[in-house]
Amino acid sequence: MVEATGERVNIALVIAIVAVATIGGLLFGYDSGAVNGTQEGLKTAFGLSEAGLGFTVGSLLIGCFVGAFLAGKLADAMGRRKVMMLAAVLFLVGAIIQGFSHVQALFVIARFMGGMAVGAASVLSPAYISEVAPANIRGRMTTVQQIMIITGLTVAFVVNYYLAAAAGSSTAIWWGGYEAWRWMYWMQAIPAAVFLVALLFIPESPRYLVQKGRLDEARIVLTRLFGPAAAAVKIRDIEASFSKDHKPALRDIMDPVKGGIRPIVWAGLVLAVFQQLVGINVIFYYGATLWQAAGFSEAEALQQNIFSGAISIVACFLTVGLVDKIGRKPLLLIGSAGMALTLFVMVYAFSTGTVQGATLLLPGNMGQVAVGAALAYSAFFNISWGPVMWVMLGEMFPNQMRGSALAVCGFAQWFANYVVTQSFPVMLGTIGLAASYSFYAVCAAISFFLVQKFIHETKGKELEDMQG
Repeated sequence: MVEATGERVNIALVIAIVAVATIGGLLFGYDSGAVNGTQEGLKTAFGLSEAGLGFTVGSLLIGCFVGAFLAGKLADAMGRRKVMMLAAVLFLVGAIIQGFSHVQALFVIARFMGGMAVGAASVLSPAYISEVAPANIRGRMTTVQQIMIITGLTVAFVVNYYLAAAAGSSTAIWWGGYEAWRWMYWMQAIPAAVFLVALLFIPESPRYLVQKGRLDEARIVLTRLFGPAAAAVKIRDIEASFSKDHKPALRDIMDPVKGGIRPIVWAGLVLAVFQQLVGINVIFYYGATLWQAAGFSEAEALQQNIFSGAISIVACFLTVGLVDKIGRKPLLLIGSAGMALTLFVMVYAFSTGTVQGATLLLPGNMGQVAVGAALAYSAFFNISWGPVMWVMLGEMFPNQMRGSALAVCGFAQWFANYVVTQSFPVMLGTIGLAASYSFYAVCAAISFFLVQKFIHETKGKELEDMQG
């Protein structure tokens, strides 16, 4: 036990809970990154055009915004842990079917299932962590989610690289008579199974238990976390934050006095949507395609993905040290400014190139400039908008409306993700890299001013003190 804000915090239990919950983030990252090295295999296996590839890749994201929306409401009805267990099952089944699919429709259905799991895990893991972690370290604990997302992406990049190298290419036959790209999906089944089993050993969120009137169970969990005296106080505070004659409902996001969506939900929507409009998932999902378009070979492009992932993990560790010290809003502002600057540098580098066939040839050292700017851009994102958006969505809403607000903001986040991902292959083929990245750069610049106007600091506040 350690003392924190007058409480005896069982830090070992908090860390164990965070470690299990963030396996969902690892799978979120792995599923998102696995497709990065499989696109040639998908095009070959299913005879896809660029638009068809965009839809096939993006079908995960359709499942994501459905899963994120349903998870918020199901978590209020079934509990956070049970819905995460359901997500683990979907991760496992979806990964196996994607690898075996020889028909595009079946692959899309399996990818949709995996997407529902990703969407559910993306909103519930940070929310669950926020509901069990003490306020003074809540930001650090929730930031672990983003570290695990990037770790999952990086692991997927490493696995993809070595599988492609072992087979000769991503489309070549490897072990068991199956192409290497199929094994890139099957490898995800291992962490999915670990996630499912590990969830059996962590408790339900005490705030969910209080909401359901299961006070004795909530008291047991809170006592294990904070000691008996603090548990009694917390139960009273949590009870007071819920209306006894009103069950949480989607209409809670509406302002009962002024009408329309509550300002706090608008703030969440700004965070959710602009995290995607800055274009980060173009690098996550299409990194190999992006670097090949800039003149790199397939092997070099996959290596570049690994290096980018490592830089991103280091950036997230910086966030762990800063988010509970300088706060959430300053990090968002730093990230917006840094992303805008580095994206405009990438635009300049790409604008100097000439197209030869399907390849963009960059003169002189412009290829190195583009790579350096991309790495810096990923670092700025992962020290700010990457982890901080999930931290804030997990903590910024009042208890009474947390599930409903997460449902709406999670849906918006993944829908924006889908639009960006679906549109990129078409944009790449029609207007080119420079024009595409100009759009993302402008969005990053706009996000700076939106943070200044709409986002309020949540550092150090108890969840029961959040205002709608």
